[in-house]
Amino acid sequence: MNTRVKSSIRYTAALLAVLLPLQAAAVEFVFVGSRQMGMGGAGVATTTDSLATYWNPAGMAMSKKFDMRIQGGGQVIDRGDVFDTIKDINNLNLNNTSAGNIARLQQQIDRMNKPGTNLTAAASGGFYVKGNFGEHALGFNVSDVATSGGFLRGPVGFTNNGTNLTVNGQFAMNGLEVRQAALSYAYAFMDRMFSIGITGKVIQGAAYTGATNIRGASDDVKVFEDIGRAKISSALGIDVGAMFRPSSWLRMGIVAKDINAPTFDAPNGDKFKLLPQVRTGIAVNPYNSLTLTADVDVTKNNTLTPGVHSQVLSLGAEQTILSELLSFRLGAFKNMQDAKTPFIPTAGFGIRVLALRIDIAGGYDFRDQAALASGSIAVTF
Repeated sequence: MNTRVKSSIRYTAALLAVLLPLQAAAVEFVFVGSRQMGMGGAGVATTTDSLATYWNPAGMAMSKKFDMRIQGGGQVIDRGDVFDTIKDINNLNLNNTSAGNIARLQQQIDRMNKPGTNLTAAASGGFYVKGNFGEHALGFNVSDVATSGGFLRGPVGFTNNGTNLTVNGQFAMNGLEVRQAALSYAYAFMDRMFSIGITGKVIQGAAYTGATNIRGASDDVKVFEDIGRAKISSALGIDVGAMFRPSSWLRMGIVAKDINAPTFDAPNGDKFKLLPQVRTGIAVNPYNSLTLTADVDVTKNNTLTPGVHSQVLSLGAEQTILSELLSFRLGAFKNMQDAKTPFIPTAGFGIRVLALRIDIAGGYDFRDQAALASGSIAVTF
């Protein structure tokens, strides 16, 4: 093994040693991009287009192609069927104090008070571009990555005065929009065996906190209206990443996001802090048209739902045919911090017409009422 290879391996080991101990909690890692969502949320080792400005800036230098795209997507996990239960409570006739109606109300309240009843949601959208200049790569994005969490402020109950029933309880929600302009730089060396990258972000944080009474929240729109107006504040963010390709069929990547822990003001006087989150990935190509990949969160990340943590394992596969004219993707992901949560399946499809690429992806899990959807349009050459 020559001196340059040994030096690169030592550098990689040193970088990992710095990044891996960062076990502080952070907002969950959002799946940005249709290709990545279709592969179960795996993208740290596979993303070399302009979305590398989000996933892993080092990936930009592993491909010499120019890429420009727009994308949008979102996901929601409704644990305990929160919204339907709220609607069912409000559809009951609370002027009916019969034993049967009280029993129906108690059944819905018991559903609402079941441990683990909460929801988390995330969405992203933006414009992304990257280009290469020899071994150097530059990228830029203007994007919005939003996360939110909903939960009960306390147990839901009811009172009966003999003529009507009164439901007591509130459903609270926290939200944070990370509106950012990001500039990324990457450099590849040793014939693109190894690359490193950094992203600097100017972030406008829009933080939301609020609550709605269970009684009267008869539709989703009413729930979100009661959250109130956002508190706006600004901060800078820094992401760093590395990618290692020891052979043509194997790639490994690692990214540390928000290593400087940008902090934003919340309307209730609290602080929403994006503490460092670390994610690593591996991609294997048994043959040129097949990619098998896996990502995992090294950090255990907080969410905006109190008591809910996120540490996601993502598994995925992509099969391309006819020189990438068509791409078929399958994947699944699981929150390892929630033993009761199953692997949630995803799938995606892509088509290329000359330099134009169109991708879609989605996923659904009936148990946790989890739904995901994403779409993107790109020009790549």
